[in-house]
Amino acid sequence: MSSATELLNIFGTEQGHLQRLVRRITGDAHTAEDVVHETFIKLMNRDVGQRDVGLVVTTARNLARDAMRAERVRTSYAESVSREQLQPGVVGPEDAVASRMDLDALLRSLQTLPRRTQRIFLLSRVDGMTYPQIARKLGVSVSTVEKEMISALEFCRNWRRRRETL
Repeated sequence: MSSATELLNIFGTEQGHLQRLVRRITGDAHTAEDVVHETFIKLMNRDVGQRDVGLVVTTARNLARDAMRAERVRTSYAESVSREQLQPGVVGPEDAVASRMDLDALLRSLQTLPRRTQRIFLLSRVDGMTYPQIARKLGVSVSTVEKEMISALEFCRNWRRRRETL
C-alpha cells in the first residue's frame, strides 16, 4: 500500500479525533478544520504508515498551537493600530506625493532584509495572505512566518523612527 493511501486511511479513521483535539486547542471549529487539512497537506509527501498515527496527531497539535500563536500576534497587532490609522480621511496632493515617496523609500529599505523576510512581509501586507497561507506557499511553519513578520515589523518601526528624526 502506498504512503499516500496509508495517510488517507489514517485521516479517514482519525479525522474526527483530530478535529476534536484541535478544536479543544483553538476553540474554533473552522480553525480546527483548517488545521486538520493543513496537517494532511504537510504530511502528504512524507512516508507515513499506520504506525505513524502519533506523528499525525503530534503534527496536528503543533499546527494548532502555531495557529493560536498566529492569532495572538494578529490580535496584538490589531489592538496596537490607532483609531487615526483606521479612519479614512481626505488626502491632499502633497500628502499623497509624500506618502508615495515614503513607500518607495521603505520598499528600497526592505531590500536589505533577508529575501524570505521580504517575501513574507509583502505576501502579508501587500497580497493580504494569512500566516498559514504564507507558510503553505513558502513551505515553512507558521511559527517561522510569525518570527519573520516580527522581524520585518520591527525593521519597519525602526525605519519609521529614523525617518521621523530626519
